[in-house]
Amino acid sequence: MTSQSTTDKTGEASVILMHSEELLNWSREKSMWPMSFGLACCAIEMMQAFAANYDLERFGIFPRPSPRQSDIMIVSGTVTYKMADRIRRLYEQMPEPRYVISMGSCSNCGGPYWQHGYHVVKGVDRIIPVDVYVPGCPPRPEALIDGFLRLQEKIRTEHPLLGNSESDQQAAQDIPLSDNLSTAS
Repeated sequence: MTSQSTTDKTGEASVILMHSEELLNWSREKSMWPMSFGLACCAIEMMQAFAANYDLERFGIFPRPSPRQSDIMIVSGTVTYKMADRIRRLYEQMPEPRYVISMGSCSNCGGPYWQHGYHVVKGVDRIIPVDVYVPGCPPRPEALIDGFLRLQEKIRTEHPLLGNSESDQQAAQDIPLSDNLSTAS
């Protein structure tokens, strides 16, 4: 049984015209390699998002174990002052351009622990710049997928050749870690 295809293969090549920034943004948004940094119960939901039921690889999202191979850090869970130094060090080891997703109430604003505990940071954004906040306690895997989609939208609108991306502007305004963590009020 043979069927005639609607288009014949003639060997002629097609030409795609696009700006180089669009090509760079397209390639960066379709190959996101997050470094999973699970600190508490939100990490279980993050692991579930990476499992077969949700299949993040269809979005081009493939988790990496090393900060030197990652371009996204997912901070999921309670950030203590003891872990803040390590989070900052891992963030600095990531290559540019790098992005941060803050997942869960504890990493967003300290959660229920910051009021009665002297050891909890009131949000990971006091340590490193955050690009996307995923709310919830703990947030469902669908919420993390929505966070990735929002990050893809942000990457799509950047101008990497002009050098004025938002992550560059935030990095220039960063306060040193010692100033951030000097008071535990």
